[in-house]
Amino acid sequence: MADLDDLYREMILDHSRNPRNFRSNEAAAGIAHGNNPLCGDRVSVFVDLDGDSIRDISFQGSGCAICTASASLMTQALKGATRRRAQFLFENVHHMLTDGKLPHPEVELGKLHVLEGVREFPIRVKCATLPWHTFHSALTRGSEIVSTE
Repeated sequence: MADLDDLYREMILDHSRNPRNFRSNEAAAGIAHGNNPLCGDRVSVFVDLDGDSIRDISFQGSGCAICTASASLMTQALKGATRRRAQFLFENVHHMLTDGKLPHPEVELGKLHVLEGVREFPIRVKCATLPWHTFHSALTRGSEIVSTE
């Protein structure tokens, strides 16, 4: 199990140091901004749709390693997903990090499982969920400011 924990830790560090899809897209159909005042995380998520699918998703901001890695992994998992799959992934990740139960077990989390260990550190859960709540706001409301408090 230690090897798996090391692999997960390494993947989180890689995504925090070299975040994927880290760029602004002010022309995106959905843009939301998130803030975690306790940790100082600030993230903006940009979502472009093509019909019912996420054509492009990116993020920008500054935050702790967990927040940045979560946002990076999120963009990789959601690019090309349908709205329905994106909603199910949002719900699965949120529950994985808060109560450990997956409401949609048929929807594979893939690499997102690396975030599961964050649940053991309750103060850090908001860091990992902030990008997801910000994404959800960008997808469903188009534009909004999200706060963990």
